[in-house]
Amino acid sequence: MSEVKLAAETRTEFGKGAARRIRRDNKVPGVLYGHGSDPLHLTFPGHDLLLALRTPNVLISLDIDGKSNELAIPKSVQRDPLKGFLEHVDLLLVKRGEKVTVEVPVIAEGELAPGGNLLEHVLNALPVEAEATHIPENFTVSVEGLQAGASVHAKDVKLPSGVTLAVEEDAVVLQVLAAQAEEAPEGEEAVEGEAGEEAAAEA
Repeated sequence: MSEVKLAAETRTEFGKGAARRIRRDNKVPGVLYGHGSDPLHLTFPGHDLLLALRTPNVLISLDIDGKSNELAIPKSVQRDPLKGFLEHVDLLLVKRGEKVTVEVPVIAEGELAPGGNLLEHVLNALPVEAEATHIPENFTVSVEGLQAGASVHAKDVKLPSGVTLAVEEDAVVLQVLAAQAEEAPEGEEAVEGEAGEEAAAEA
């Protein structure tokens, strides 16, 4: 997995007003926590953080105030629901060699069997345990030729060496649903029939 270097500054101002001032300066407030240490309140450069977070479970090498370096992974990211800009980020402190539990995105590839069936992502991301510096960016699963009723379970997903499931092996990740038959004409006839009965009753 990729490792991204990011500068961070400690902050002493808190609350909504302080957060707005930070964001006006194109920066993002956040918190670094983990390993039983007190939460460390930080400010990150907005554009650099946005680029880093494009990679799921990215490993971030933090340069804090130019004095210390820490490794962290994103745990919670808050975005503005309308404009999408970053509002706040929580980072989890990690160490090389340490095992962490994360959710890794699942990507389906291939074409289903003919018939207009639908592929449902029951789990968009698969919970796994991995070494903090070797977290997979995603898992690719082939659905080529799968028929209606077929399922892909967690145990069917090929995991890299050192990565283990953090969910039941039989948990359904993907499933193929049968194509729905068109029922609109029948429904329209039923509505028309009810309307005719109401008109007759009123007469």
